[in-house]
Amino acid sequence: MSADALTELVEYSRRLGSDPTLVLSGGGNTSVKTMLPDVTGKPIPAILIKGSGSDLALSRPGDFAPLRMDALLLLRDRPDLSDEEMVEYLLRCKLDPTAPRPSIETLLHAFLTAASVFHSHADAILSLINSPQPVERLSEALGSEVASVAYWRPGFLLSKEVSAAASGPGINAVVLLNHGLVTWGESPEIAYHRHIDLVGRAKTYLQARISGSRIADRGWRIADRGSRIKDQGSRIKDQGSGIEDLSAQEQSSSSDGPFRDPRSAIRDPRSDPRSDPQSATAARIAPLLRGALSRDQRVVLLYDDSPDSVAFASSPQARAASRAGAATPDHILTTKVHPLWVDLNLDGSPEEWTAAIDQALDAYRTEYLAYFHRWKSDEPQLEPHPRIILVPGIGMFTAGRDLKQAGLARDIYQHTMGIIAGAEALGGYRSLEEKEAFRAEYWPLELYKLKLAPPERELARRVAIVTGAGSGLGRAIAQTLAAAGAHVLVTDIDESSAQATADTITEAHGVTVAIACRLDVTQETSVRTAFERIALEFGGVDIVISNAGWAHCAPIERLELSDWERSLAINATGHFLIAREALRHFRAQSIGGSLVFIATKNVTAPGADFAAYSASKAAEAQLARVVAIEGGPIGVRANLVNPDAIFTGTHLWDEIRQQRAQAHGISPADIEQFYRKRSLLGLEVRAEDVAEAVLFLASDRSSRTTGCMLPVDSGVREAFPR
Repeated sequence: MSADALTELVEYSRRLGSDPTLVLSGGGNTSVKTMLPDVTGKPIPAILIKGSGSDLALSRPGDFAPLRMDALLLLRDRPDLSDEEMVEYLLRCKLDPTAPRPSIETLLHAFLTAASVFHSHADAILSLINSPQPVERLSEALGSEVASVAYWRPGFLLSKEVSAAASGPGINAVVLLNHGLVTWGESPEIAYHRHIDLVGRAKTYLQARISGSRIADRGWRIADRGSRIKDQGSRIKDQGSGIEDLSAQEQSSSSDGPFRDPRSAIRDPRSDPRSDPQSATAARIAPLLRGALSRDQRVVLLYDDSPDSVAFASSPQARAASRAGAATPDHILTTKVHPLWVDLNLDGSPEEWTAAIDQALDAYRTEYLAYFHRWKSDEPQLEPHPRIILVPGIGMFTAGRDLKQAGLARDIYQHTMGIIAGAEALGGYRSLEEKEAFRAEYWPLELYKLKLAPPERELARRVAIVTGAGSGLGRAIAQTLAAAGAHVLVTDIDESSAQATADTITEAHGVTVAIACRLDVTQETSVRTAFERIALEFGGVDIVISNAGWAHCAPIERLELSDWERSLAINATGHFLIAREALRHFRAQSIGGSLVFIATKNVTAPGADFAAYSASKAAEAQLARVVAIEGGPIGVRANLVNPDAIFTGTHLWDEIRQQRAQAHGISPADIEQFYRKRSLLGLEVRAEDVAEAVLFLASDRSSRTTGCMLPVDSGVREAFPR
C-alpha cells in the first residue's frame, strides 16, 4: 500500500470518527484494500482494517491491522464459521503479528469488492431502522441504490449477507437493520462522502416528518428543546424546525485537524460550581444514588443537567419508548439494555429519597436477574445494575467504573434520546428482540475486550478531596492518590494553584481524573459548595484529606490576637467544617469512608514560639479522635499523619525559617541540616513520604485502623505518640 493511500484512510477515518452523530468513542470501522509485502517482500493483495477498540477520531497508521486478502477470500464459499473459528483465522491472516487485533467485522469489509469500506452507527440512520417499518422508511429516505439486510450479529454470516445484498444492480450501500450503515467506494474519500451524503438524506427525511412536532408532553420535543440530530452536513436548529446547512463547517482535510478531543467523553469541568436549585437538589441526590449503586462495587456517577436530558427524563412517552431497548447492540455493554427511572418527590426528605431509590434499584435488579435466567449464558452474569439513571425534573446520572466510562455512557444515551425521538416521530421506537439483546450483551467476542483491560489500581473507583492541594504536602498527596487510581477534587484557597496541580495530574493520568476548585476551609458556604461540586462531578466522595493549614511563629508574649484567631480558624475550625460535611456526606452514601487529617509533630512535641500553631493543631488531633469515635458505627475511619520539617515544594519555610532558626540558636542556612540531625534516622522527610503514609491510611490496606496517629518525621523521640 502506498503511503498516500494509508494517509487518506487515516484522514477520512478521523473525519468519520470526529462526528459523534456518526461514531462514538471506539465505534465504527473503516478499511482499504491495497498491495502490501508478505514475509518474503513480495507484494500481495491485502486489506488494512481498523483494530479492535481503537478510536477512529484519533486514528494513527498503526491502528490499522494488515491482513492477507487471498486467505480471507477463501472463506466466502464456506457455509458456516463459528465466532471462535473466525477470530482464530483472522489472527492467522495478519501480515504483521504485532499489529492490533483486527475488527470483528473484518470479513464484512473483505467480502465487499470495493477498495474502501466505511461503517458507522449514525443517529439518523438508527432512527429510521428502529421505527415500525424500517425497510419502507429506508427506501423512501435513501432511494433504491441502498439495500438492507435483517439483523445479524457481527461475524461470518452477516458478512455473507452484506456481500449478497451489495451484489444487486446499482447498489452502493447497505443498511444493517438495528445496527448501522455501510458504504464503499474506490477510495476512502469516496466511501466517506457517500456515507455523509446518505446520512444527510436520512436527516432531511426525518426533519420533514418531525418539523414542529412535539414528541411528548412536559417538554420532550425534537425541534425546540429535545435531542438535536446534528453532524457535518446538517442539524436541527435549537429554535424552530428548519435545517441549518453546516457543510461549510466540515472538518479540515488535514490528517492532524481539529478532531474530537478525548475530554469530550465528559462534561467540561467548570471553574465555578452551579448554584441553581436543580443542581443543589441533584447534589443531594447523587450521594444517595451512588451509595445504593456501590454496595457491591463502587461506581463513579456523572450528572447531566442538559435541557435535553431533563426534558427526556421528565417525559412519560420517553419512559415508555425507552423500554424497547438500546439503539444498537454496540451500546449495550456500556448502557445496559434499559435505563432506570427513579421517581422522587423533590420536596421530600433524604430518607424518602433513599427509600424510593432502593425500591427502584431492587425492582431493576430483580428484572435483570429474571432476564438473565430467561436466556442463560455460558458467560458469568454481569452486574445487575443500571448505567443510565433518569430522575424526572432533575436529569440524567450515568454510572461507570471511572468518569471516562460514565461519560461514554452519557454520550451514548444523549444520542439515544435523539434516536428514540426520531423513531417516535415515524410511528414508534423499536429495538432488538430481547433474546438478541441478551446475545449482544453476553457475546464472548465483546466480553473478551473487558478481559484485556489492565488490573484496577488500588484506589480505582474511589473519589477523593484534598484541601490545600495547590502546593507542598497537599499537591504531593493529590498526585499520589491520583497515581493510585482515585479521582481527585483538588482544592485550595488559591484557585490558580489548585488548577496547576489538577493540570499536572490530568497531564499524567488523563482529563477525567482531577478537577480544581477554590475552597476556603474557614467558610461554611465554601466547604458546602466544594462537597456539592464533588457530588455533581463524581457522584460522591470516599476519601477526604483535611490538609489545609497555616503556621505562625511568635512568642506568646508577642502573639497578636488576630494571628491566634487565624490559626484557630484554619487549623481547628477549618478541619471541623471539613469533617462535619464529610460525615454528613458519608452518612448519605452509606458505604463508609476515610478521613485523613494532616496534623504535625507539634501535636505531641510543641516547640517554643509555636503556641498558636501547636494549640490549634492539638485541637485538630482531638477532633480527629472524636470523628473516629462517631464515624465508626457508619464505617467511617479517621486517622492522623504527623509530619515534621518538610522543606520541599512548600512556601512555609520562606515565612518561618528565620524565626525557627533563631528559636534553635542556629543560622537560617543550617535549618534543614539541623532538623535532619535531630531525628533518629537522620533522613530528610519529603512531601512524597507523607503522601505515601496518607495513601496507606486512605486505602483498604488500613481498613481495620482508625483513631491512629502516624508520625512521618524521621524519628523525633520526644514526638513519639503516647
